[in-house]
Amino acid sequence: MTHFTEPVAGIFGLGGTEMIVILLIVLLLFGGAKLPGLAKGLGQSIKEFKKAAKEGDEDDKSEKKPDANQKPGNN
Repeated sequence: MTHFTEPVAGIFGLGGTEMIVILLIVLLLFGGAKLPGLAKGLGQSIKEFKKAAKEGDEDDKSEKKPDANQKPGNN
């Protein structure tokens, strides 16, 4: 039987009890009303980061390709 916290436990070395304590502390600090807004902001940040990383990879690939109009030796 697999548990939800197994991937997290493998990465951070945290067990189920530690995760529950951390979630309770976050709930006490920010309150239940602000948690959905925080999660939405975090999701948008991750989306923007992935988009920027993808655009950066495409820019790197396009810089390595020589321009068809440019003559060799004219840099």
